[in-house]
Amino acid sequence: MKRTAVLTLGLALLGTLGNTLAQKTTLTIESWRNDDLKIWRDSIIPAFEKKYPNIHVNFQPLAPTEYNAVLDTKLKGGTAGDLITCRPFDKSLELYKAKQLDSLNDLPGIKNFDAVAKAAWSTDDGKTTFCVPMASVIHGFLYDKAVFKELGLKEPKTEAEFLALLNKVKAGGKYAPLVMGTKDQWESATMGYQNIGPTVWRGETGRKGLISGSAQYNKGGFLAAFQSLAKWKPFLPQGYQALAYPDAQNLFAQGRGAVYPAGSWDIGTFRGMNPKLDLGAFPPYSIAGQKCVIDDHPDIGMGINSASKNKEAARTFLNWVASDEFAQLYANALPGFFPLANVKYTVKDPVAQQFLSWRSQCGKSFRSSYQILSRNDNPNNENDLWNASAQLLNGTLTPQAAADLVQKNLASWYAPQKGK
Repeated sequence: MKRTAVLTLGLALLGTLGNTLAQKTTLTIESWRNDDLKIWRDSIIPAFEKKYPNIHVNFQPLAPTEYNAVLDTKLKGGTAGDLITCRPFDKSLELYKAKQLDSLNDLPGIKNFDAVAKAAWSTDDGKTTFCVPMASVIHGFLYDKAVFKELGLKEPKTEAEFLALLNKVKAGGKYAPLVMGTKDQWESATMGYQNIGPTVWRGETGRKGLISGSAQYNKGGFLAAFQSLAKWKPFLPQGYQALAYPDAQNLFAQGRGAVYPAGSWDIGTFRGMNPKLDLGAFPPYSIAGQKCVIDDHPDIGMGINSASKNKEAARTFLNWVASDEFAQLYANALPGFFPLANVKYTVKDPVAQQFLSWRSQCGKSFRSSYQILSRNDNPNNENDLWNASAQLLNGTLTPQAAADLVQKNLASWYAPQKGK
């Protein structure tokens, strides 16, 4: 009888232990990417849960415009999820400084990211990283292969070849050589100045020089970038001053243009707008013999809510986000958004793969105004670059005047640039 009782008690204890082990930890992810909901639910989360069956993941997106305010309210009220999707640079840095995001320096997977990848989610001194870099977007040029074939054009490698190509398209009169408008201003800087600029200001050397005060917008490579951008003006579509971003996308998607200054995020857009459009891509061209440097701009990361009660499970998830398995899934679910981990993965979309291949061909940096330099509201360095680049292409500012405007405004508030 005693043996039977002990056996019964032992089986009961084992059953209780089994139930405990079988219980799932639920992780909730806060995100602004509500357009990604289906991808997370159908592809990313099932792959993780298959590998880690005791962790359940709930992806909880908000509208992009509401994310910052709602997230702040949730964090202050103690109702935010375990994992916080991180916007690049200052917003996420504010969360870390407020002790709402954990340091991830001791996360094993963080070693898969280099300093450029981590910069958008690290302290100013680079010593502490608080979000795992998930993906970036890459700048370059898309082109219509059918137009290139018709006109006998080749992908340009130098500025001279690029301008000669645009002249040939213009002479034909049938297509817009370079499809971009200036109405919304941001494209002039983002797909213009920040696209070709890193090559002439030598990427990270120039970008960090602005932060330290050793480089200025109206000298050297930063001035040269304005000078090169001004050469685009004769090749923009008729009435480009009134052309908004969606208008330019429509014009190119309809096969009415040859070259489109792009971000890789445009790949998916054009696939949806016109599946028959035969896209090609080439990287920023060499200027004055300089080796190409791409704008590999950080877009999205993920960190741990410091108030989370499920930190071990959250760390497990973030280590997986740093893996080649996640990189493979994410890169193919969202063509044009590229994982930042130094792991091996392949991209099925051929144009997205072209953009990705530039990482091994060119140096890499990111937009000059995004780290530290746009912390002032008015004047704001990012907004100044939009305005100056658009005015330059509209012909209302010379390259020197555009550069002087941006430099003067930066020097008006940013101490390392004062008096320069």
